[in-house]
Amino acid sequence: MSDNKYTLSITESPSRFQNLEKMEVADLIQNINREDAKVHEAVKKALPQIEKLIVRIVERMKKGGRVFYLGAGTSGRLGVLDASELPPTFGVPDTLVIGLIAGGDIALRNAVEDAEDDPKMAWQELNKHNITQLDTVIGIAASGTTPYVIGGIMEARKSGILTGCITCNPNSEIAKAAEFPIEAIVGPEFITGSTRLKAGTAQKMILNMITTTLMIKLGKVKGNKMINMQLTNKKLIQRGTIMLMEELGLKKEDAQALLIKNGSVKKAIDAHNKTKK
Repeated sequence: MSDNKYTLSITESPSRFQNLEKMEVADLIQNINREDAKVHEAVKKALPQIEKLIVRIVERMKKGGRVFYLGAGTSGRLGVLDASELPPTFGVPDTLVIGLIAGGDIALRNAVEDAEDDPKMAWQELNKHNITQLDTVIGIAASGTTPYVIGGIMEARKSGILTGCITCNPNSEIAKAAEFPIEAIVGPEFITGSTRLKAGTAQKMILNMITTTLMIKLGKVKGNKMINMQLTNKKLIQRGTIMLMEELGLKKEDAQALLIKNGSVKKAIDAHNKTKK
């Protein structure tokens, strides 16, 4: 896996700003905000790539497929974050979308030295989950050069598994390795090489698009509501109660009782409709 200058020319190129330590707070945050505004346009340009990948994933997930994220550092944490938010939001099992990070769960809070440099580790971890050709592997790497991620993508593709990637460099190694690359070219970071900034924001936006669209296409949303969300606190019970009041025309007490009895908005709606037949 080469480490050529062209591959690193954007995410590792010098910041457009100098002497940051001499700037006033107002100047710092205004300039960061101006740079962040470029992320939206970069993601917009990548929409056709994002669409192609999602369409292919939907086909597989409807047949029982899963999604695996591979990443290291910030990219890995973002993948784990996105995957971990799906069960409470959409009521799906935590085995449907799985985030794997180089160095394991300890790397979510601490840097794990050299973990991302092992090109074999990701594939070994994927096999522990009994990965199949119905599944999809998405590599997340701002620079597009992370051996852990590239190695996993290459092995997955060799095995006939659908592969995609999210990167912020054009023509990177990971984009060449993945069948459906997504390239969000956000430009140099405000602090040189700190890809937790614009690159990380772009990655999060794209992950939001991918999984939100997948959940909608899998029937986990009705209208514009999270009808399968887990009722884990009073706020969510109240939200679910309001959904049922609006959907079924019930009084608050009846809606809440129906919700608690059935455990989710969707199940409550189904149960109510059955009694009306």
